[in-house]
Amino acid sequence: MVRDGGDSDGDEAVNRLLERHRDALRRMVDLRMDRALKRRVDASDVVQDVMLEANGRLRAYLEDPKMPFHLWLRHLARDRIIDVHRQHRVAAKRSLDREQPLVAPAGLDRSTMELAAELCAAGRSPASEAAWRELQVRFQQAVDLLDEQDREIVQMRHAEQLSNSEVATALGLSPPAASMRYLRAIRRLKAVLDEATSTGEAAP
Repeated sequence: MVRDGGDSDGDEAVNRLLERHRDALRRMVDLRMDRALKRRVDASDVVQDVMLEANGRLRAYLEDPKMPFHLWLRHLARDRIIDVHRQHRVAAKRSLDREQPLVAPAGLDRSTMELAAELCAAGRSPASEAAWRELQVRFQQAVDLLDEQDREIVQMRHAEQLSNSEVATALGLSPPAASMRYLRAIRRLKAVLDEATSTGEAAP
C-alpha cells in the first residue's frame, strides 16, 4: 500500500495501522453505499481507495490531527462514497433507483437489531427466523424514510457503534447537541414504525 522508496520499518508500521481499521471501514462503506449501486461497485474497492488516499495524506494528518485517527479515516471514506455515487448516478446519468432490492441488506448487527426489536415490538424479540427477516425489512425501510441527518446519526450510533462523543466529533457538534439529535432521530424512527404498524403495512 505504501509507496516505493520509503523506510521499510515505517512503511510496515503504516500498513499495520491502516489494516487495523479496514474491517470497520468496510462495514461503514457497505452500510452507506446505495443498495442498487452496491451491485455495480464493490465496497472493498472503495475501501482500498480510501486506504491509498489515507496513506498519501497521513503526514499532513499527523502534523495537524483535528480528530481521532479512526474518525479521520471515516471522514475520508464518506467523501469517497459521495464521489462514487456522483460518478455512477449523476455523471453517468443512469437510473439505479429502478433496481430495488427485494429484501433488506443482510448482516444488520446485534445492536441495530436490538434497537429494531425494541422499537417495533415493545421490547419483545421475534422468536422465529422469519419474524427476524420481516423485522429487518421493516426497520431498514423505516430508516430509509428518515431525513439524511436523522438516518446518519442512527447508523453511526448503532451500525457503526460509535460513542456519543465520537459522533459529536465527527459531526462537529457538542456532546449534548449530538445526544439530543440522536434522541430526536430515535423518536422520529419510532413514529415511522408505529405508523407502518397501525396501517398493517410495511413502509413503502
